[in-house]
Amino acid sequence: MTAYILRRLLATLPVMAVVAVFVFFLLRIAPGDPAAIIAGEDATQEAIEAVRAKLGLDRPILEQFALWLWRLAQGDLGVSIFSNLPVTRLIGQRLEPTVALTLSTLLVAVALAIPIGVVAAWQVRKLADRLVMIFAVLGFAVPGFLAAYVLIYIFAVQLQWLPVQGYRPIAEGLWPFVEGLILPSVALGVTYMALIARITRASMLEVLSQDYIRTANSKGLATRRVLLLHALKNAAVPIVTVIGIGIALLISGVVITETVFNIPGLGRLTVDAVLKRDYPIVQGLILVFAAVKVLVNLVIDISYAFLDPRIRY
Repeated sequence: MTAYILRRLLATLPVMAVVAVFVFFLLRIAPGDPAAIIAGEDATQEAIEAVRAKLGLDRPILEQFALWLWRLAQGDLGVSIFSNLPVTRLIGQRLEPTVALTLSTLLVAVALAIPIGVVAAWQVRKLADRLVMIFAVLGFAVPGFLAAYVLIYIFAVQLQWLPVQGYRPIAEGLWPFVEGLILPSVALGVTYMALIARITRASMLEVLSQDYIRTANSKGLATRRVLLLHALKNAAVPIVTVIGIGIALLISGVVITETVFNIPGLGRLTVDAVLKRDYPIVQGLILVFAAVKVLVNLVIDISYAFLDPRIRY
């Protein structure tokens, strides 16, 4: 097992290296000049060149890349062009809201999607199954921002049960913290829930057609026992896979959701940095998001070793 984990860890290094190269050069070839933005609209060419020299943007591109890699190897993501603060500090300041939103969305989505997927497979071609499939289709079809605005209109504007936007840290109280995450978590998790529910249904249908399930039913075992202990356990591999893949949906959806609900997390930080063309922040955030994605895939690979005995270490 240890050798298997080490091999998977080593396999992540080339991936992160490719991401680093791609991010650096993609931002450099994109249109726009951060030096001109910092200097202002009425700045002279001399002033713009002075800003560019101060930021090191006048150096050859390969030299900039080498210096960036050297700092990156030391854990230094650079300094923000506009705020003049370390990128790691800015990310740390915005980390709590994003982590809270992601974990709450993951919890809500998994807790709801797997049971309704199991019920849909158990009641295949019946009313419950059709309702789940309708939800799955709508979950994929409706954009996340549209779902967010509908939820805000119904539960915040009309019913006034929940706040329209904003984020309250858990240090200010458990209920204000939870209250501010309910609508964003549901809006962000709709597509995720639809995906998990659909895959759970398909995987369960395949398992429920197996002979050992029919044998368990013929022995008079309780339906709940057959579904949870026999069927769901053997259908877990594709479900775990899609849960991990869905993390990418959460990472991309966080940007939109945090913007709509005015949550000061990494998503908002990403939008602000892109609009200002703050290279160090954008690079640091993309590397963090990529590292999270790679780590999730690593956890999924390791979980396969426990769920599927056919995998060789």
